[in-house]
Amino acid sequence: MKKFNKKGLGVLYGVLLFSFSTYALLDTFVIPHPMQSVEINAIAETTQTSNIKESVEAAIKEKLGNGTVTDTESTDKKVIAETEETGSSAVNDTETVEGGTVIGEYSDSKTSITLKRYRAYDSDIYVADITVSDASALKTALANNTYGRNITDTTSDIADENNAVLAINGDYYGARQSGYVIRNSKLYRNTSGDRDALVIQKNGEFKFVSESETSAEQLLQAGALQVFSFGPVLLNNSEISVGENEEVGMAMASNPRTAVGYLGNNHYVFVVSDGRTSESAGLSLYELASFMKEIGVVDAYNLDGGGSSTMVFKGEIINNPTTNGHSNQERAVSDIIYIGGES
Repeated sequence: MKKFNKKGLGVLYGVLLFSFSTYALLDTFVIPHPMQSVEINAIAETTQTSNIKESVEAAIKEKLGNGTVTDTESTDKKVIAETEETGSSAVNDTETVEGGTVIGEYSDSKTSITLKRYRAYDSDIYVADITVSDASALKTALANNTYGRNITDTTSDIADENNAVLAINGDYYGARQSGYVIRNSKLYRNTSGDRDALVIQKNGEFKFVSESETSAEQLLQAGALQVFSFGPVLLNNSEISVGENEEVGMAMASNPRTAVGYLGNNHYVFVVSDGRTSESAGLSLYELASFMKEIGVVDAYNLDGGGSSTMVFKGEIINNPTTNGHSNQERAVSDIIYIGGES
């Protein structure tokens, strides 16, 4: 009987351990967790703090005496692999940029878009040349219009829900627990990821900042319209900012890529390249930066790539997304950058 009880307890323990581990993995990577923006949390915390401040201070003094108490925040040192997937292909070093081929156009009273396809570095590269009357036309959207962890949808579906004429995937903020998130002048996350972030300011200009040297609140107060935390910076004032062997996280040298660029005075480009297929090898970061410099981009920033890289124009997927080795299959992402149509 004792042997049976011990065996039964062992089986029960194993089942409970497996169930807990499974739930923990699902909770981390699958189960959606809507979250509040920083502003909403700040309001709630301020109200709560005003009610309990005196009792907390009394408890601290009782435990530690009347000495100075310094609040410290724990720093997350966990290494999180970036969402660009590992892949490898031989890259043809021959660069063929030239003028590209026009494959689509759109215009209204506030926006003009010319879509071109280029062939360079043995890859198809899609460039949307965008001119807007005001930088506010450069919008962002979250999957299911909800900020949170494990809340994702395809770029094409998010674009459709927001009546986007043109859209590309964003920085996939939900794949990381740190990195500033400001979208359409609203602060969602103020935890530094110690990256170089892209700030699109209300005046339309690009600005690159180190998250370790400035706070998200300061960026918002200074007029940040959008802030993306992925990187790296590709071009800064027309100068290439990446080395020939530089890469993102665990990604290999040739990948599908997504980037956004600034040419000046409300003039932008969205760039998406194919990769990991027999038709397109994919680009290194240096090749992406070189290509964007060749077409006249002044400032450029790398966004999430790999299976996330998707461009949608007038409801159609323009490039060939590859997810888990499958062509023409979009990866669900957290967010997009888009241009809306005229209402």
